[in-house]
Amino acid sequence: MRRIRGVSAALAGIAVVVLLPAERAAADGAVPTTIDLPAGFRPEGIAIGALPVAYLGSQADGSIYRVSLMTGQGAILSPGPGTPSLGLRLDHRGRLFVAGGTAGDARVVDTRTGAVSASYRLGTPPDTFVNDVEFTRTGAWFTDSRTPVLYHLPVGRDGALPPPEAVVRLPLTGDIAYVPGAFNANGIARTPDGSGLIIVQSVTGHLFHVDPATGMTRRIDLGTATVPDGDGLLLYGSTLFVVQNRRNAIAVIALDATGTTGSVERRLTDPRFDTPTTIAAFGDRLYLPNGRFTTPQSPTTPYNSVAVDRPG
Repeated sequence: MRRIRGVSAALAGIAVVVLLPAERAAADGAVPTTIDLPAGFRPEGIAIGALPVAYLGSQADGSIYRVSLMTGQGAILSPGPGTPSLGLRLDHRGRLFVAGGTAGDARVVDTRTGAVSASYRLGTPPDTFVNDVEFTRTGAWFTDSRTPVLYHLPVGRDGALPPPEAVVRLPLTGDIAYVPGAFNANGIARTPDGSGLIIVQSVTGHLFHVDPATGMTRRIDLGTATVPDGDGLLLYGSTLFVVQNRRNAIAVIALDATGTTGSVERRLTDPRFDTPTTIAAFGDRLYLPNGRFTTPQSPTTPYNSVAVDRPG
C-alpha cells in the first residue's frame, strides 16, 4: 500500500490509502479481485453470507445476480419486477431481504430457488425511496431517503415472516433533519453493542444513532469529520466502514460500543472505484459494486464489483 498526495479538501487531514490491485492479484492467485457483472445491470446492493457467494441487486430492473467469489462466474438468480433492487441483506435461513427504492416496497427472495417468498408495501410513491436494510434480533429495518421514517418487518423467533399488515412505520425524530429533494437516510447498520441502529445522511455527511424503540435520533460525534455522499455501511467489530460513493472512498471509523461517538481513522480508495455504492465482507476482503453514476447508462454499459483488502 502507499499513500497519495494532493487529496481533495473533503479528504484533507485524513490519511488516504490507495490499495493496489496488481499487488493483491499476485498474492491471491486466481481468486478474482474484479468481478464482471451483466452489461446494463446497474448494481447497487450486495450481500454475502457464510459461503463465498455474493448476491447483487440491479437498479435497472430489480434482478438479483448470484456470483461465485472464487471464480467470478454468475447468473441471474431472480428476474426483477421492473423496479429497483437496492440494499440487500441475507439472513441465516438463506433469505435475501431487498429494499425496493422508488417502488416503496420490500421483498424477500429465497436464494435456493430465486422465488419471492413475501412482498411488503412500505412507502407511498413518489414520496419514498426505500434504500437499505439491516437486521436486529426483532427483524429487518429499512431506511427511506425521502421520508423521515424507518420501516420494521418484525420477524418471529422461529423465522416466520410477518403478514403485510404487520409492517411498522417508525417516524425519525431528534437531531436528524431531512433536506427536501436530497438523499437523506441511506445506509444502515447496528451499533457495536447491538442496542441501537446507525444511519448515514448522504446530503449532510452526518451519522446518526437511532433508538429502535422510539425513533429518536442523535448525531454521532465524529469531531469535525463528516462523510458526505455516505452510502452503504458495514459494521465489523467496532469499526464502521462508510462508502462515500461519489468520493470513490471508504471512510474507516472507530466507534464506541454504543455507537454514539467515533473517529475517522483513514479513508481507503482504489483506482478501480467508479462510484461504489455499498459494501460487504468475506474473509479478509471488502467487496464493492461500482454504480458508475457519472457514466451514461445504457443496456450495453459494462459494470463490475471490486474487492479490496480489509484493513486489520
